[in-house]
Amino acid sequence: MKAYCLNNISNVALATLKNPDKIVEKVEDADTILVRSQDMHEYELGKNILAVARAGAGVNNIPLDKYAEQGVVVFNTPGANANAVKELVLAGMLLASRDIIGGNNWVKENANDENIAKSMEKAKKAFAGNEITGKTIAVLGLGAIGILVANMAVDLGMKVVGYDPYLSIQNALKLNKNVKFVENVMDAVKNVDFISIHVPAMEQTKGMLNKDVFNAANKGVVILDFARDTLVNENDIKEALENGQVGKFVTDFANPNVVKLPNTIITPHLGASTEEAEDNCALMAIDELKDYVENGNIRNSVNYPALNAGVKASGVRICINHKNVPGMIAKFSEIIMKDGANIATLTNKSKGDYAYTIIDIDKNVDDKKLASVEGTLRVRVI
Repeated sequence: MKAYCLNNISNVALATLKNPDKIVEKVEDADTILVRSQDMHEYELGKNILAVARAGAGVNNIPLDKYAEQGVVVFNTPGANANAVKELVLAGMLLASRDIIGGNNWVKENANDENIAKSMEKAKKAFAGNEITGKTIAVLGLGAIGILVANMAVDLGMKVVGYDPYLSIQNALKLNKNVKFVENVMDAVKNVDFISIHVPAMEQTKGMLNKDVFNAANKGVVILDFARDTLVNENDIKEALENGQVGKFVTDFANPNVVKLPNTIITPHLGASTEEAEDNCALMAIDELKDYVENGNIRNSVNYPALNAGVKASGVRICINHKNVPGMIAKFSEIIMKDGANIATLTNKSKGDYAYTIIDIDKNVDDKKLASVEGTLRVRVI
């Protein structure tokens, strides 16, 4: 693997690359790209690039369909930063419940008061808050982060309601048995004290947190958004903060509208900003790229299906990125057989408009014939 870094990538992760794998100085010499926040929508990839790995979960900065059409697999690293985000959600809950920020500001403002120890006894009542134990939280989205938040809340003595229409069996098994799972958003947020959202930013989730959700919760509900700012309807949150239906809005996304709202706690996208999370994301990204380059396997791709054919053994492995249309497998198989090769294993998966096929054969075939099949986007021989 020869990787080019579009952003600074964790040195801990880069140190794991051993010869012949390496980081190259020019993208022309690379077959893969490592990226964090660099906007790639106007970035033109050379034909040498096989894959792009985002050292993080969000991929808004990458043109997924455009790259899929070029046969370029885009990876992300879901779960690698989950603990970092979970801990910041906890911090947000505590900051919203106890006026720690107000109290700290008071101390700084009265730093020259020689009698501050006595003065603070009178002042502290202005910063009184509430405990979170015994309160109810709705966790919307039970993926890698949501699961950790829900289980943490149970451990803190909170009542937890979980919602996720796409809850995987794997995550369901990780969910604390004390989490009450519901199948409707409005059932999840009814009469809760906290709402923490952990769903992907898509057209159908845009503005998911709106006045209907706010009004279903207890008056003074705390809204926690450490996922994406587009999930919150800004007009509705503004109105809810002003009339007191939402007591605090804690978000990790500063924008010109949100920063002017009352009763907000806003951090500058710090969710995954820990040394540990950056290391974990980069390590996972490198591992995904290596497995794809060496074995053709796809894990955690956002524009191609997951497919694992195991470690490449003897013989020849053909990896084909193609359109998800009928008849492709039959055409590939026919070409291979006419070239006199025997198919040992054939694995295929599709995802939306795109599909991916791995074929293990006993000898080389003319890969140009495979590439000529209409709908084929890339053919790679390992």
